[in-house]
Amino acid sequence: MSARPPIAEKRPVTATYHGVTLTDDYAWLRADNWQHVMRDPAVLDPAIRAHLEAENAWTEVALADTRALQETLLAEMKGRIKEDNQWVPSLDGPWLYNHRFVIGGQYPLIVRTPSDGGNEQILIDGNKEAEGKAYWRLGITTHSPDHRWLAYAVDDIGSELFTLHIRDLLTGKDLADVLPDTRGGVWANNDVLFYVRRDANHRPLTVWRHIRGTDAASDVCVYGETDAGFSVRVGKTQSGRFVVIDVHDWQTNEAYVIDTQDPLSPPRLIEKRRFGHAYRIEHHDDAFYIMTNSGGAEDFRIVTAPVDAPEEKNWTELLAHKPGRLIIDFVCYKNHLVRRELEDGLPKLIVRDLRTREEHAIAFDEEAYWLDLDQGYEFDTRSIRFIYSSMTTPEETYDYDMTTRTRTLRKRQEVPSGHDPADYVTRRLYAPAKDGETVPVTLLYKRGTPLDGTAPLLLTGYGSYGSPRAARFAPRCLSLVDRGFIYAIAHVRGGKDKGHRWYAGGKMATKMNTFTDFIAAGEYLVEQGYTTKGRIIANGRSAGGMLVGAAANLAPELFIGIIAEVPFVDVLNTMLDGSLPLTPPEWPEWGNPIESAEEFARILSYSPYDNVAKKAYPHIFASGGLTDPRVTYWEPAKWIARLRELNTSSNMVLLKTNMQGGHGGASGRYDSLKELALDYAFAIKVAGKIGV
Repeated sequence: MSARPPIAEKRPVTATYHGVTLTDDYAWLRADNWQHVMRDPAVLDPAIRAHLEAENAWTEVALADTRALQETLLAEMKGRIKEDNQWVPSLDGPWLYNHRFVIGGQYPLIVRTPSDGGNEQILIDGNKEAEGKAYWRLGITTHSPDHRWLAYAVDDIGSELFTLHIRDLLTGKDLADVLPDTRGGVWANNDVLFYVRRDANHRPLTVWRHIRGTDAASDVCVYGETDAGFSVRVGKTQSGRFVVIDVHDWQTNEAYVIDTQDPLSPPRLIEKRRFGHAYRIEHHDDAFYIMTNSGGAEDFRIVTAPVDAPEEKNWTELLAHKPGRLIIDFVCYKNHLVRRELEDGLPKLIVRDLRTREEHAIAFDEEAYWLDLDQGYEFDTRSIRFIYSSMTTPEETYDYDMTTRTRTLRKRQEVPSGHDPADYVTRRLYAPAKDGETVPVTLLYKRGTPLDGTAPLLLTGYGSYGSPRAARFAPRCLSLVDRGFIYAIAHVRGGKDKGHRWYAGGKMATKMNTFTDFIAAGEYLVEQGYTTKGRIIANGRSAGGMLVGAAANLAPELFIGIIAEVPFVDVLNTMLDGSLPLTPPEWPEWGNPIESAEEFARILSYSPYDNVAKKAYPHIFASGGLTDPRVTYWEPAKWIARLRELNTSSNMVLLKTNMQGGHGGASGRYDSLKELALDYAFAIKVAGKIGV
């Protein structure tokens, strides 16, 4: 590197909480009018815009020697994509619904064909809809029970403020109905649509009823949440009988139902919320089936309740709790109940015959793999669909007959440039944590890669909100693995990879375990000879960005590089600002530093921005999105400014802000690959593998 870019101007702001005075030197990078920026990025303060654009320009200069590599990586990644890919169609009565891509197209086409044969009908052509737009993202698409109307949502800024439209599938024309600032929606019948609306602070707190063909101004609010710490979403039971309003934070749920046979009736409560009680409902005949953690069932059990009296006092246990066997989700069909479980980091599918109560598991053989359940549209069916993959095995889509117990392969993911699973090795290791726990680590490397400590290693993780890390096929990472990298996933505490206790062991008072688990995983891989200290590149996204940011503060010598995508690194300042979109809902995950001195001190102890110190940091590359409502753009901007001020090494400290996107980055499938190619080029550069 020739010269460092200018350090952001210091404009110190001080505040005192619980007797502790904090000084935020880079608070000016925050847009005080962030609500307006989310809707119109043009209103961003010119000084902030100039700073972000200058950072982008510097990153281009710093990584100029990787431009050819970026093009090569992009070509490789595109070569692994079947450009005219289409998914397996899903049956819903007279139609088969599907989505597909065309060669050169950035966005999907939503299509359907008659189930008894006939021509394809294009319902939405994403490429045409996105013409002339720098950002375009399709949200929910849901057709009415009579297949005449399609409700679909579009975000054309990146702020996740979706506008819901209704399209007449006979004419292909949109109705005048325009429902702004939405989050999800379901049809109760052919005329009534329920949807969630976000408020001025971007929070999904209300459910509305819309009558097709009427002005949105006449819509009726059927549920309004008064606690800003909760969010609402709307769904539908597989039977189609009930619309479900789910009110939730990260550890508590409350559900209401509306009978689709009487959609004008008020919502009916299933069981009143109480702190820590999480539950989810399905419907079958005259009973609700409820997945619940009540009665000490931290990894969930399943109960039933009469439709007419669903309160907890009337619950009857169907499936008992088994510690360490986490029930992830479940669905009821006419004659079967299917649940997806996670045990010791590996998923399973269990099928129960509701007539005989007999159960069986769908078996798999690999050491580490992942399963997704596609529940489909139909209720009266004996067929389910699941998607299987591992780090070495491309996605395989199966239809499974629950009665005959036979599976039919419907699609195997194609890798046009070629892929032989036998060329790669996947392993599951267990790294000892400092308190005696073992942290699962999934590895992928090319057969023949030297395991003598010389290989660079990319270590990724997440560890928040109970989200497990899936060990699924990710063809993009082969561009690193083929260059001699080892790719590793650390299944750290804070996720539910080993059940609810794994989540509880990495949140609130035990949050530090998330970071020390990640470091322990890296140290174990060094000890086992997979890599060497100072040859690891840490990669994390969102809360995973907080993970790698904290690890950089705690053990900078372990890493040669840090890639932090839309990183949640300004944790304390964000949790102290109750006006931000996700702050009140996040307090149960991190703590409320406004009200609690203990929680203030705890967050202060690990918040990456607040713990940057005068020390030698590895190479760091952070990215942000200008219209990101989840991790606001100023978090990585402030973090990079402070790192650049205090870092004593000459390593790169870089920031790139997507000025036309949000939390998910670029919206087009090729544009998103460009962003990933830049990340990987950074990793290859700092590992000294350019030209290899």
